[in-house]
Amino acid sequence: MMPPKRIIYGILGLLAILFLWYSAGSVFENVNAGEIVIIQAPISGKLEIITSAGTYWQGFGTVTRYKKSFQYWFAAPKKGEETPDQSIKVRFNDGGHAQLSGSIRVDMPMDVKSITALHIRYGSQDAIEHALIGQLVSKSVYMTGPMMSSKESNAERRNELIGYIEDQAINGVYSTFVTTTKIKDPMDEKQERTVSVVKIALDGTNTPMRVEKSPAKEFNLRLYNLTINAIDYDSNVEKQIRAQQDLTMQVQTAIAQAKTAEQQAFTAMKEGEAAAATAKWKQEAENAQLIAEADGRRRTAELDAQAALAEKAANISRGQGEAERKRLAMQANNALDAKLDAYIRINQVWAEAFKGYTGSVVPQIQTGGATGGNGAVNFMEMMGMKAARDLSLDMKTR
Repeated sequence: MMPPKRIIYGILGLLAILFLWYSAGSVFENVNAGEIVIIQAPISGKLEIITSAGTYWQGFGTVTRYKKSFQYWFAAPKKGEETPDQSIKVRFNDGGHAQLSGSIRVDMPMDVKSITALHIRYGSQDAIEHALIGQLVSKSVYMTGPMMSSKESNAERRNELIGYIEDQAINGVYSTFVTTTKIKDPMDEKQERTVSVVKIALDGTNTPMRVEKSPAKEFNLRLYNLTINAIDYDSNVEKQIRAQQDLTMQVQTAIAQAKTAEQQAFTAMKEGEAAAATAKWKQEAENAQLIAEADGRRRTAELDAQAALAEKAANISRGQGEAERKRLAMQANNALDAKLDAYIRINQVWAEAFKGYTGSVVPQIQTGGATGGNGAVNFMEMMGMKAARDLSLDMKTR
C-alpha cells in the first residue's frame, strides 16, 4: 500500500502540471511583426509597450493588441450581405443627400508616449477604429458636404470632395463662413435658385484656417490614401443628376454639331480661299510669263535695232572710208584708171555700133581740090578725140 505522504505529493504534482498547462498562455506572450502589444502587470499595473516581434514574459498580466497599420472601411453592405451599414451620410449645399462608401489607411504611432496615450484613451483596436477614426472621418465628411452641390460632387468637383475630406481628417476641420449665391435649377436652366455656399476661411498666407487640431495630429497617427468607392445619392438627387447628365449630353451634342458645322464652313471657306489663291497665282504666273515673253521680244527688238544702227554706222564708215580711199586715189593719179576704163568702154560701144553700119563712110563724089582719105579712120579718130575731150584725158606722152 502506498504511503499517504507519497499520495499527497503525487496529487500536488498533478495539480501543478495541470496549472502550468492551463496558465501557459498567461506566462509568455508571442508578438507578431505587424502588432503592437501592451502588457499591463497584474499587481503594479505598469504598462510594457512592445513593438518588436518575439516572445516576451507576460507574468499573468493583461494583454492588449493593436495593428501597426490597418484599413478603416466605411461602406454600405453589398446586395445579399447582412453586415451593418457603415457608410457615412453627407448633405450638400443644394439640399441633396448621399451615402459615401470608401476606406482610409491608418498607421499607428511607434513612440511609447503616443501609444500609451492612445491605449489610455481608447483601450482597444476596435475603439480606435470606430470611436476615433470613424468619428474623425464622419466629421470631415459632414463639414465637406456644404462646400459643393450634389452635381458638383458627382462631376467636376469630385476630386475636391476627396481632398477636403482627407485634409480635414489629417489636419483638422476648416474654419468656414456662409455666403449665398444663385445657381441654375438643375431641372430647368431658365430658373435660378438661391443657395447657401460654405467657403473656407483663409489666413494671410492663403492657408486654410482650422477650428481645431485633428486627433490624428495629437496622437501621431498617419492617415492617407482616402478612397471613395461609391456615392449613393437619394432617389430625387439621382433623378436630377440623370436629367442633368442627359441635358448636358444634349448640349454637348449640339455644341459638337455646331462646331462640326462651323468647322465644315471654315474648311469650305479655306478651300475656297485656297482655290482662289491658286487661280490668282496661276493667272499671275501666266501674266508673268506673258510679260517675260513680251519683255524678251522688246529686248530682242532693241538689240536688233541697236545691231541695225551699228551695221548702218559700220556701212557708213565703210562707205566713207571707201569714198575717201577712192577720192584720194583719184586725186593721186587724176582718176586716170577710171578715165581709161571709161575711154575704153566708150570706144567699145561706138565700135560695136559702127561694126554693123553698111552705108558709105566717105562721100561718093568729090569736087574741087579735095583729096581723098580713109573715112572710117577719120571717124574713129574723131570719136576717140571726142571721148578724150569729154573725159579730160590727155593721151600725149611726156
